[in-house]
Amino acid sequence: MGRVLRYGCPEDAGMSSDRLKEADKLIRRAISEGAFPGAVFLIARSGVIVMHRAYGRAVSVIEDQRPMTPDTIFDLGSITKPVATATSAMILLERGRLMLRDPVSRYIPEYAGNGRDDVTIHNLLTHTSGLPAWKPLYERCRSREDFLRQICNMELEHPPGSKVVYSCLGFMLLTFIIERVVGESLASYSKRMIFKPLGMEDTQFNPPKSLRDRIAATELCSWRKRLLIGEVHDENAFAMGGVSGNAGLFSTAKDLAIFSQMLLNMGDYGGRRILSPLTVRLMTRNHTKGLNEPRGLGWALISEGSSAGELLSQSTFGHTGFPGCSLWIDPEEELMIILLTNRVHPSRENEAIHRIRPVFHNIIASSIID
Repeated sequence: MGRVLRYGCPEDAGMSSDRLKEADKLIRRAISEGAFPGAVFLIARSGVIVMHRAYGRAVSVIEDQRPMTPDTIFDLGSITKPVATATSAMILLERGRLMLRDPVSRYIPEYAGNGRDDVTIHNLLTHTSGLPAWKPLYERCRSREDFLRQICNMELEHPPGSKVVYSCLGFMLLTFIIERVVGESLASYSKRMIFKPLGMEDTQFNPPKSLRDRIAATELCSWRKRLLIGEVHDENAFAMGGVSGNAGLFSTAKDLAIFSQMLLNMGDYGGRRILSPLTVRLMTRNHTKGLNEPRGLGWALISEGSSAGELLSQSTFGHTGFPGCSLWIDPEEELMIILLTNRVHPSRENEAIHRIRPVFHNIIASSIID
């Protein structure tokens, strides 16, 4: 059995308390300078949570300005892709329900013609399907069936396997594949097979209104004409009913830490095995060598210009989410760095986080002293 998370001091995990104070100062300064209203971050190494802090505001544009707390729930945005969607797909792979080499048309027969017959599950998971990055389908789709129909009729921009183009549409297509295979929603399946066994009690799609006071606000949405608290920021995912393979998952820093430690433990946490060690290795290795960007199965890999910074090992994998969240895991150092912000609150025009993330990760990596 692998490590179970516990709280401790940085020196217990071979890290410098003094250096980590600089990371703390960076986040507080970023909030004071308006990079984002608030943040929760969690740093753990070798199973020891060395920092778990909350600063700033979860809501800042209404009279009741609510502060961030360590257990604030965030809209994870595209972190949904590896945590819920790709992990669900790999569980199905292990159970013999699908194979990476299978064409999408095996599960969605209407996805055919004009090169689409060559698109595989592997292409979707590695963003090499040839599908466009994004389309505002929410403007004309009125049902989930409409979304599937639109994606099935979409022209490919590149031959499958020839180029990495980060595509939300590909992960939306994975939603329909997974749901057809298991006969239940992605929300239900991921909760039953991943989140509930791990004890990730605050991780879910479409959180209930009873949790509203714990959820960080995102954008004052011009399309929906309201401040978003507890409903997915991504417009396509919202129009899909809040459950989509590309976005829609909500969670806390502590829950993401449990998930991350499960991966560092090669698939097991607290005696509950979610994935096999071979599957974890498969998900987190480079599947796009020779192409324009390294990608795992659902995971981004560290590369030049990555938000992971410049000091973490070349084995590092992770993901970011548009509303302001990020998760990076370095297996060589047994390190996880979780930074959750509401940087699109009240507007998505604020992009200061793009500079802060790599600087934050560099400071934390430099604090390793053993």
